[in-house]
Amino acid sequence: QVQLVESGGGLVQAGGSLRLACAASGRIWSFNTMGWYRQAPGTQREMVATMTTSGSTSYADSVKDRFTISRDNSENTVYLQMNNLKAEDTAAYLCHYNDWRGTYWGQGTQVTVSS
Repeated sequence: QVQLVESGGGLVQAGGSLRLACAASGRIWSFNTMGWYRQAPGTQREMVATMTTSGSTSYADSVKDRFTISRDNSENTVYLQMNNLKAEDTAAYLCHYNDWRGTYWGQGTQVTVSS
């Protein structure tokens, strides 16, 4: 079992920045992918950014050049630096962990961008 605890959400004005963090604990596999998805009311959950333990990254087109994902493998923690936030980035951001056993999700942290 893997537990994920997110932090760093909040309310910010358009053009501002936020940094999210997600700490994983429990039975962490050496090779895994961690990242962030988001879901706004009435929409499907979408991938924002992911990063493997070896450093490979993926980003949604809508956040490229604005968001940066990073991780500290020694702390099993993944970060999401979000710059130049837009109103359409408003959503619940959920931490995601995946290894050969399956996928785990955090509870989510709300990001609200006021225009």
